[in-house]
Amino acid sequence: MQATFTSFYFLCFYTCILLIYYLIPKKTQWVFLLLASAAYYLLTGNGILILYPLAGCAAAYIGSRVIAGTEDAGRRRRALAGTTAVLLGILVVLKYVNFAVNTVNGLAGLFGVSAGKGEVLRGLHLMAPLGVSFYTLSILGYVIDVYNKIAEPQKNFFKLVLYGMYFPAVLSGPVLRYREDGEQFFRPHVFDYRQVTFGLQRMVWGFFKTLVISERMNLVVNTVYDDYMSYAGIYVWIATVCFAFQLYTNFSGCMDIVLGMSQTFGLKLPENFEAPFLSKNISEYWRRWHISLGVWMKEYVFYPLLRTQAFSKLGKRLRGRFGKKRGKQITTFSAMFLLWFTVGIWHGGDWKFVIGSGLLHWAYIVCGELLEPLFGKLMEKCRINPKSRRVDFFRILRTFFLVNIGFVFFRAESVSAAVHMLKAACVWNLGGLAGGPVFALGLDAIEAVIAAVSLFVLLAVSLMQRKGSVRERIEKKRLPVRFALWYALLFYTILLGYYGPEYSAAEFIYQGF
Repeated sequence: MQATFTSFYFLCFYTCILLIYYLIPKKTQWVFLLLASAAYYLLTGNGILILYPLAGCAAAYIGSRVIAGTEDAGRRRRALAGTTAVLLGILVVLKYVNFAVNTVNGLAGLFGVSAGKGEVLRGLHLMAPLGVSFYTLSILGYVIDVYNKIAEPQKNFFKLVLYGMYFPAVLSGPVLRYREDGEQFFRPHVFDYRQVTFGLQRMVWGFFKTLVISERMNLVVNTVYDDYMSYAGIYVWIATVCFAFQLYTNFSGCMDIVLGMSQTFGLKLPENFEAPFLSKNISEYWRRWHISLGVWMKEYVFYPLLRTQAFSKLGKRLRGRFGKKRGKQITTFSAMFLLWFTVGIWHGGDWKFVIGSGLLHWAYIVCGELLEPLFGKLMEKCRINPKSRRVDFFRILRTFFLVNIGFVFFRAESVSAAVHMLKAACVWNLGGLAGGPVFALGLDAIEAVIAAVSLFVLLAVSLMQRKGSVRERIEKKRLPVRFALWYALLFYTILLGYYGPEYSAAEFIYQGF
């Protein structure tokens, strides 16, 4: 069975699970979900890889029990440190050893020192289990919460395994927090027609995003990025904007399927997206994009960093030298640098991720903070109302443009390829390229129209969601209207999506993280 949620065989698997889930005794539902999660892992890849999440859950179970079972501060710290070392150690070995080796080799090469090929451990990366970055953060957050006494330790090991390996969320998140999301997995859930219907409706919306929009955007993106030396100017920007929508509809569509699927089981998982491309600045963008990761990073990386002794001493020295306000600002920016480096490297063991999803956004936020007073004075001098719709529209376009520069690094095959593409993008030619007209970029005229109409539907729904749940508003319509809307979306997806029993939609982009 294929791991992706859009495969025919997975949908058959899910349908069987849902039917049995509400037929069995309520007190055994969590056990059934655990067995289903284990079966999903065993059926979608190398079965032995299930040992990795099991080892992580075992370390978290033992560590949390030790932490909760003693008031000795030293023992608690050692238990937390040991558990963290095991969880992060597995993640580092599976995903980042080659990154470290290749980085060292690259630095050695700058000084003319030969350090080998740096690929000796590539096989470990290829054996990484599904969703290792997602379940590691969820389990590690649980242990830290137990240490901070804001979560009760789970006494049943198998319940902790279900929390860590819940099959819809293990593939691409969202990143869970046990104190908010954990206990619901173990409560009995009675069949609720409204919740099941709402969940299925959200799944259809997710399929629409992934199969109709994302897959079409992928054709344009691959045409340009896989042959980037042949394209320049407007073609690079077209492909990059297409990648922005490909990634968004792919990832948010996956989240719609995950959250909708969970809703059919009576589970409410945290939202992960809130119309991010309508953000007015980079900080707001990251409050709307991959929300669960941003919350986790702030709560378990950024704030603890600022509370460390090293940063406390640094803050005192900087405040004494530069003044209270500026010293605090520099301290915060320093902690943010480490935060965004962590965010970047979480996305993948390559400098293109560290730059495109991490440090570049850190630079954006720092520059925005430093230049905000200057921009305020300029708008005041030019008598521009900073709260006007035109200014907001400009801010949205500016933010989207800056985000797309990061996406060039994210999608390009390497940092050097990204730099080349950004240089080529500055050549504003509208024709005469080897790529030919826009319709030669992977989509013919009809397919381009379908993509444009679908994106318009996506934008319209995103704007409506700002005023409340679209599903609840549709629910209030008359029965024929409700059926017409949902069946129109369903058949639109079936007729125009890339699907079928033998067809495997491109794997979810975030599946590899």
